[in-house]
Amino acid sequence: MLDFSQILYVFEPLNLLLMTVGVFGGLIVGAMPGLTSTMAVALLVPITFGMTVEMGLVLLMAVYIGAISGGLVSAALLNIPGTPSSVATTFDAFPMAKRGEAGKALAYGVFASFLGSLLSFFALALLAPILGAFALRFGPFEYFALVVFTLSCIISISGKSQVKGLLSACVGLLMAMVGLSNTDGVTRFTFGFSALQSGFAEMPVLIGMYAISQVLMDIADIKKPFKIISASFTVREFCQTAARFRHSVKNVIRSSLIGIGIGILPGVGPGLSNIVAYSTAKSSDKDPDSFGQGNPDGIIASETANNAATGGAMIPLLTLGIPGDVTTMMMLGAFMIHGVQPGPLLMRDHGNLVLIILSAYFISNILMLLLQVYFIRVLIKSLLIPRFILYPVILGLCVIGCYALNSSMTDVWIFLGTGLLGYVFTRLGFPLLPLVLGLLLGRMAETQLRVSIVMGNGSLAGYLDRPIALAFLAAAALSVGFSLYSKRKARLRREGLAAALASENAQG
Repeated sequence: MLDFSQILYVFEPLNLLLMTVGVFGGLIVGAMPGLTSTMAVALLVPITFGMTVEMGLVLLMAVYIGAISGGLVSAALLNIPGTPSSVATTFDAFPMAKRGEAGKALAYGVFASFLGSLLSFFALALLAPILGAFALRFGPFEYFALVVFTLSCIISISGKSQVKGLLSACVGLLMAMVGLSNTDGVTRFTFGFSALQSGFAEMPVLIGMYAISQVLMDIADIKKPFKIISASFTVREFCQTAARFRHSVKNVIRSSLIGIGIGILPGVGPGLSNIVAYSTAKSSDKDPDSFGQGNPDGIIASETANNAATGGAMIPLLTLGIPGDVTTMMMLGAFMIHGVQPGPLLMRDHGNLVLIILSAYFISNILMLLLQVYFIRVLIKSLLIPRFILYPVILGLCVIGCYALNSSMTDVWIFLGTGLLGYVFTRLGFPLLPLVLGLLLGRMAETQLRVSIVMGNGSLAGYLDRPIALAFLAAAALSVGFSLYSKRKARLRREGLAAALASENAQG
């Protein structure tokens, strides 16, 4: 039975302070190029180990909300997206800032972020219980098929090469098999190292993959300062800009639906939603050529969609135990270190925790709006912090956090080793997300597959009697097939254009 009085938990002074600090810290991290929402949450997950699960998730939710929205500051003033979810924001925010309307560009982005998050909250509150009730029908067959579908989605969007995405996922699945088997207790792939009996701890791998690889990728430019466009942002200008949103209601609703829908897809999240929403807004506008020249609707579409995707990404995490994007994957690690398993039973066994998470999401969005309106000058000043000072501090905090999880140097070595592996993978064009998801979901997939085979008397034929499992497997096949078809079609189009251009040059 849900106790709705638990909603008042987030209004306790300590929790309000945590959310305020979390949102503001997230805004600063999001505003600084190279420091993504993933890194912000990764740095704080070890810290939450010493908190209650409710307090820890309240803090992480606040940081997530702040970091996604903070990316618009550097997108508008530097033409560099602070986070991948703000890539499309640069297309119109920076041209607007260059012509002396930086304050207006920031105002459009701030209010669009708030509206996207607000609509996403209602989707999260309405859809999560429905999807959670549906997921109670899942058994071993359905869970294994769901993992296959999730990995297929990730592989399908793995940049230029699905093969590299598949290989990356296989490496993650192999890493998940290190240590004692959950079903029969057999030790595997430890190579005589007793420290690996329990396998690779998820959090050191997650933090290493994304923190070390990002720092090493940026190290060539570590001494280069940012050149910032000056911006005058006032509360009055923000209110005047917000009043103009009545002309963009259709754009806001459409972009929010795109963000929520893409956020729900496993492993996709805000990074893709802002591009899709921007493209849709441009194609739907009466003057598409104005996009890229400082059109406010471009900023609105991008910032509404990427913030709406945050609530969408939380839906599969809470109801299925499958992260919607890389940052919610870090949150999955936070659930795990507190002994709470997200999924269909979360609503039943920890319903009050879900209410607290929803309340923290709503309050964090309000704090995000207020802090950006009244303290955006501080966010702009944060861009002046030298990276050669910032990055060593980040790595030091990562090492301390990894050690604090289990008071073990093994976790620190795993952090460093997988961080270097992540850097090598990134340099070679291998996506990291399939690898990390393979590690996180690999043990569950193996366990559910083996249990389903036992239930099927040693055969996989049991899947034929499970319509939900068959639907997931069919969707996985269609996802990969459609992606291969789309890439082949694009390649043929490029080859046709190249041939036509060569023919024109030959005739000329």
